[in-house]
Amino acid sequence: MKKLVFKLEIYDERDKQKALKVVSALPGVESIAIDMREKTLTVIGYVDPVNVLGKLRKNWYADLLSVGPAKEDDDEKEDEKKELDENEKIDELIKVYKNYNPYIP
Repeated sequence: MKKLVFKLEIYDERDKQKALKVVSALPGVESIAIDMREKTLTVIGYVDPVNVLGKLRKNWYADLLSVGPAKEDDDEKEDEKKELDENEKIDELIKVYKNYNPYIP
């Protein structure tokens, strides 16, 4: 998953809605955000930056500011926690078996 940040020359609400409509039509887009103060468009998803830039340049002056990974650290941390939880369960079972005294006649 990628996080793409574009600089757009948009000035009013009509252009904002039009840009959202153009980008949301592309397959693989998961979330879109526009910051009107900084005039930036942020797209998160499995999208080719060149395709998005081509669609935006048909109507506005657009520049690609950055391309980077989206924050998926939470998913990786959850996976590590699950592995630790499984190890803790095994440790608890081992402790239970150590305290078990079998009956020997």
